[in-house]
Amino acid sequence: MTATILPTPADLTITPRDRRFGRETAAPRLWHGGRVEATAIYNALSTTFPEGEAFFVESVRKFRHNAPPKLAEDIKGFTTQEAIHSREHDAFNKRATDSGYALGRLEAQVLKRLAVTKGRPPIVSLAATMALEHFTAILAHELLADPRHLAGAEQATADLWRWHAVEEIEHKGVAYDTWLHATQDWSRWKRWKVKAKVMLYVTRNFVVDRTAGALDLMRQDGVTGLRAWSSLLWYLWVRPGMFRKIGGAWLKFFLPGFHPWNEDDRHLLRDYEANVVPGSAPARKVRHAA
Repeated sequence: MTATILPTPADLTITPRDRRFGRETAAPRLWHGGRVEATAIYNALSTTFPEGEAFFVESVRKFRHNAPPKLAEDIKGFTTQEAIHSREHDAFNKRATDSGYALGRLEAQVLKRLAVTKGRPPIVSLAATMALEHFTAILAHELLADPRHLAGAEQATADLWRWHAVEEIEHKGVAYDTWLHATQDWSRWKRWKVKAKVMLYVTRNFVVDRTAGALDLMRQDGVTGLRAWSSLLWYLWVRPGMFRKIGGAWLKFFLPGFHPWNEDDRHLLRDYEANVVPGSAPARKVRHAA
């Protein structure tokens, strides 16, 4: 069996930042500048993370045997970061529930999607993780690159999303490198065909479910019908247009020779570390997950 050459930067270190957010005070119900549609889409995203990131960890861990030493170390960092993300978004979701939102339907949909994938061979779960990790990485890049996405948001909650985005970028190559390692005996055509099909499936479900989830939450704030659809679609696709702006990065996934680290965006990590808000919760030292 030939060794896999991993394109992730050799000097990259995945560093879990054990921070806690929003424990001191209750966040306002419409924490994103009083905007119903902005609050709704981020809340809808957050409902996916506790179960979703546990799924990512499980999927990657199943293929860590015989991994090259650098990849094995990166998997440890990845699993630790994801575990902390799950904890913080679980706390965030509880605050959303305390503010009056019913998240049950959104969480049930996440479990339904995961059940379908878990019923398939482990390599399918790894492929889904690889595709979703690319999604989270390009969303994270856009979130950090354009301050408009969190403009007006309550400080502690904005800090949560920026911290999460930084770590999604930092470990964006781990699931993909694990996929390359697990499929190193596959032909390039087979590898591309499977990953392309999985990405199209994941994309369809991601866009449909997050849109439906946001509309559900907007309905709970009394915003329905054309008003809900128009304000949400404008926010997602026009201004600030998060979904529109990640389109080019999404398409690159299908190009020959793609790898998440073809774009080295570690400058966003350095900018974050240089501008962590004074007085915010410090990062605690943590042990890597097993």
